Amino acid sequence: MSKIGTSSSRHFLAAIIAAAAAFMAIVPSTSFAVKATGGEYNTLYAGLGAKGYDVVSYFTDKKPVQGSDKFTHSYGGVTWQFASAEHRDTFKADPTKYAPQYGGFCAWGVAQGKLFDVDPVNGWTVSNGKLYLNFNADLNKTFARDTAGFVGKAENNWAGLNK
Repeated sequence: MSKIGTSSSRHFLAAIIAAAAAFMAIVPSTSFAVKATGGEYNTLYAGLGAKGYDVVSYFTDKKPVQGSDKFTHSYGGVTWQFASAEHRDTFKADPTKYAPQYGGFCAWGVAQGKLFDVDPVNGWTVSNGKLYLNFNADLNKTFARDTAGFVGKAENNWAGLNK
């Protein structure tokens, strides 16, 4: 019978602590959760949609491109910035096609019933013609492994979170 203080017990306890720390590094803590949307879209970044990134670029350039304050459009309670007048005008013609889902909050978080901020550079996915933003690259990988499943959960949760 082993004692709590044995070497193997200490190694086991250390492994559990390391695994918990790794998990907490990947999953955002509740201190990052937002209590309300503050508007139709995420306003956590100076009132800029997608933190100032050109949301049309995710579709046309297949990557995030920083927008410019020279090309803006107000929609859904935030200001959207674009890399060009062409992208701005494309967005203006059909904003629901290009604006991120779930108000620009973390899609994985919405699937969990919580609102988290996003990383528009490392945490994004375009799937079935829709843009989803996520908290970070690790959660984006998790989201990509079961996008349809997370979207289904997020769809069920969004109405209750969007107040």
